[in-house]
Amino acid sequence: MKFAEIINIFKQNKKISKSHMKNLFEMAMVDSHFDDSEYQLLAKLASKYKVSEKELNKIKDDPDKVNFELPKDEAEKFEQFYELVQMMTIDENMFEEELNLCKIFAKKFGYKNGKEIIDIIVENIKNELGWQESFKRVSMYKSIS
Repeated sequence: MKFAEIINIFKQNKKISKSHMKNLFEMAMVDSHFDDSEYQLLAKLASKYKVSEKELNKIKDDPDKVNFELPKDEAEKFEQFYELVQMMTIDENMFEEELNLCKIFAKKFGYKNGKEIIDIIVENIKNELGWQESFKRVSMYKSIS
């Protein structure tokens, strides 16, 4: 693999990570309340995806500069969707606005059975099962896309 190809992969991954942070911000803010549990989850995920606090602040201050990007890998895409549902449920209050936005994200992610997938993920989160278990369960019972 050429050096230029490696750089392009890195840049694409960074775009996908920033897009995910923007989506998480949208989910956290849709109910007009950004509480501490949502902030803690966002900070944890930003660290996981190598998005700095400075980059997070830029995304928060000017979200229109970040384009919607999806990972090409199905498992990575599902992991991001799981984390969006996790953001919706982290404060233990699921508002209608959050669920509606989550359904919109399901469509953007290409999931035809969005509500069913959301329900499976919510149940797994309650049972403290991670995204991998949700992915297996959804893959076994439903066509995810």
